Amino acid sequence: MGDTTFKILVVDDEAAMREILAVRLEGWGYEVALASSVDEAEPMIDEESPDLILSDVVLLGASGLDLLKRVRPNSRDIPVVLMTAHGNVNSAVEAMKEGAHDFLTKPLDYDSLHALLESEAVEVRHRDEVRGLDKHLDDRPQRSELVGDTKVMRELEELIELVAASDASAVITGESGTGKEVIARTIHRLSARSDGPFVAVNTAAIPEGLIESELFGHEKGAFTGATAARAGCFELASGGTLLLDELAEMPLSLQPKLLRILEDGRGRRLGGRKEIEYDVRILAATNRSLEEAVKEGRLREDLLFRLNVFELKSPPLREHMNDLPLLAQHFVREFNSRHETEVEGLKKSTIEMMRGHSWRGNVRELRNVVERAVIVAGSGWIEPSHLPAHFHKLKGGSATIVLPTGISLAEAERAVILETLEQVGNNKAEAARRLGVDVKTVRNKLKTYEAEETP
Repeated sequence: MGDTTFKILVVDDEAAMREILAVRLEGWGYEVALASSVDEAEPMIDEESPDLILSDVVLLGASGLDLLKRVRPNSRDIPVVLMTAHGNVNSAVEAMKEGAHDFLTKPLDYDSLHALLESEAVEVRHRDEVRGLDKHLDDRPQRSELVGDTKVMRELEELIELVAASDASAVITGESGTGKEVIARTIHRLSARSDGPFVAVNTAAIPEGLIESELFGHEKGAFTGATAARAGCFELASGGTLLLDELAEMPLSLQPKLLRILEDGRGRRLGGRKEIEYDVRILAATNRSLEEAVKEGRLREDLLFRLNVFELKSPPLREHMNDLPLLAQHFVREFNSRHETEVEGLKKSTIEMMRGHSWRGNVRELRNVVERAVIVAGSGWIEPSHLPAHFHKLKGGSATIVLPTGISLAEAERAVILETLEQVGNNKAEAARRLGVDVKTVRNKLKTYEAEETP
């Protein structure tokens, strides 16, 4: 059943055809506006704001192709479907080059037309949803880097605001790629220390022999090669926030020194005698269980107690998949700005394909996938074909279609069409592109298969 908010502008110079289409379309639940020529249709595009234009190619005066050329530069969101009684292949090719969404031949196959319009109504609703995502992103607080509107993300934001209002230490836990540093930066931005520096250091990435110097600094001559005194991360973060990433990887020998800084805010550089007062808030992040690290003897229990005044859990993407469209649109905007592209968003079929992905790399993986897709697409909408190859694999793990020997040509054709549709998230236009056929062919084949399965 059609969406009553979906309006179609029909352009045809035959009054009888206009009336027939009006009756059909209104019967399916669509709003209809009628025009007999391009000159009559052009002002109606602004006045009626149609969601789709259905136009004959051969018109008195300017043709449907002329209408298409006039519409596309100013109203590229409006899909244009052209009709012709002549079945002219050259006209069809030219129409598609000019940006026609589809090309139908008269006499019309009304079942195919209905299916096409239903699909377009879904896409129009999706475009409206994407505009809503843009508005939501525009309205969100600029101090926060967190993006998400699900219950788990709202609860996390509330806890972040609570933690930021204090100067207490906190531990941020979560899988790799979930945005633990983003949480730490948001705490810093919302805190009274926001004007001070934010320093992040990954303790697992620093060789054990250098970590004390990196964190606490060193005096000249403290070790071979120390030709000058150097401030450590604690001094560099003075007046601000220090994030210790992968805390459980810190050598046990340095943990008492960190504990003392947490307790009285004082410490010494490597090789130094003078105590330095540190005015720094410490946050710790880990993708492992700190309790397990304590049991294994890799982390002092008193250090964990001192750090873990608050614990914030950064959820994996699979636990807030409803945020995927908002996150993806956020990254589209980010990379449009970075790469000077003009991508509007992700098509609904692309979002659906992404929902079926495991996202073991979490939000970081999503960010990388969207950046690639933005660069590949360049403008318009991100299609399933713009995603990396592994997104197009079948659930069994391979994009190869294996056919048994002795299968008939018709059975082979059916298997290839159905499996291709599965690979592209049931996007018929994309399946037709991959198969090298017209989208109408795919729709007709599917109607045949449905009829064969009906008892």
